[in-house]
Amino acid sequence: MQLKKKSAFKLKSRAKKHIRIRKKVFGDTERPRLSVFRSASHIYAQIIDDSTGQTLVEASTMSKEINGSRGSREAAKQVGANLAELAKKKNISSVVFDRGGYLYHGRIQVLADAAREGGLQF
Repeated sequence: MQLKKKSAFKLKSRAKKHIRIRKKVFGDTERPRLSVFRSASHIYAQIIDDSTGQTLVEASTMSKEINGSRGSREAAKQVGANLAELAKKKNISSVVFDRGGYLYHGRIQVLADAAREGGLQF
C-alpha cells in the first residue's frame, strides 16, 4: 500500500510543477513551445503554437525513424535530432522549452541538447 501512495504523490507533484511552469511558458507564432512528455517506455516531444492551439511538429520514440531502445538516452537523442530536422523543414528556428514538470536531467536534457545541436535555439 505504501508504494501506491508514493507513486501517486510523485504524479501529483509533477502535475503541480507542470501547471506552475505552464503559467509562465507560452509559445506564439514567432517562438512556439517545445513540450516534452516522458513515460517509462517512450519519450514524446512536440512544438506547439499556443496562440492557435495547433501542434506544428511532433516526434517520439513511437515513430518509425527512431531505432534502438525506446526509453533510453540514445532514443531521446534521436527524438531531439528528428524534431530539430522536422522544425527546420517548417522554418522554425527558435522555440520556448517546456520541460513538463520533469527535472532538466537525464533523457530530458539529452533531448534538449540534441535539438540544440540540430539547430533549434532556446
